[in-house]
Amino acid sequence: MLSLNIFGFQALWSPYFLLFILAIIAGYFLITVKFRGKIEGSEPLRRGQAGFFVTAMALLYVIKGSPLDLLGHITFYAHMIQMATLYLVVPPLLILGIPEWLWRAILRLPIIGKLFSVVTKPLIALIVFNGAFSFYHIPLIFDTVKQSIWMHAGITSLLFILAIFMWWPIVAPLKEYQTLSGLRKVGYIFANGILITPACALIIFTNTPLYVTFSDPRAWAKALELCVSPTLLAGLDLSGPQMFSSMSLLEDQRLGGVLMKVIQEIVYGIALAKVFFQWYRDEQTGIDPEPEPFLAE
Repeated sequence: MLSLNIFGFQALWSPYFLLFILAIIAGYFLITVKFRGKIEGSEPLRRGQAGFFVTAMALLYVIKGSPLDLLGHITFYAHMIQMATLYLVVPPLLILGIPEWLWRAILRLPIIGKLFSVVTKPLIALIVFNGAFSFYHIPLIFDTVKQSIWMHAGITSLLFILAIFMWWPIVAPLKEYQTLSGLRKVGYIFANGILITPACALIIFTNTPLYVTFSDPRAWAKALELCVSPTLLAGLDLSGPQMFSSMSLLEDQRLGGVLMKVIQEIVYGIALAKVFFQWYRDEQTGIDPEPEPFLAE
């Protein structure tokens, strides 16, 4: 089997993306520490918040800038690890990493505040994210997106934003936006798990490879251009993913579906346990688990 090293340092480690991530982290600390006094109602940054944010950024680099990103264009199972981490792990960490006072400052902006009041309604957030995720993995849509750098960047960013909206009803740090009680959050998490299952089942139980960007050498090479220079690719004699993996295309595809479902179950299981025990503690201490619904204007 060939090594990923043949693609070079830039394709493997995305140094420009790393600089971008470091710039975001630097901007975060400038806003939340050095210049926070300029924002109304600001408070000292807590270690936990900084830890969540830096972890989210580190994971973002790992899945979109490290060799895992390159491997995700070569094998389907690595792609699904990326999807699961990007949409199920990073968004809640990012939400919890931004201080409450900074969220309030962001949501005071007219357009953003009104948008959030609509798109984070539990039913809307639930259906829109899971529907978009399922449609993305329809073979025709998936293969089209994977062969266009602009479509791939746009759809990936859109799904990430929708994932933030989906996670907001579960982990929103602002009390005025916590519109779900403990038991309703449990139901919401279960519904997310159910709605994402059909896409995973289709991938796991089909008997043929679904995606030409992993099975057709030309489409696969075109998809590789998203992270490898076309000039470099032209000088390599590559025939398909089998040159980098001992798995068959069908095994690779099924493994990807299984990994997506397993990671989803683990993440939602952790969220479910946290919500359930918080609801139980509130019941024991007599705290009303039914928060007042947030009213936009």
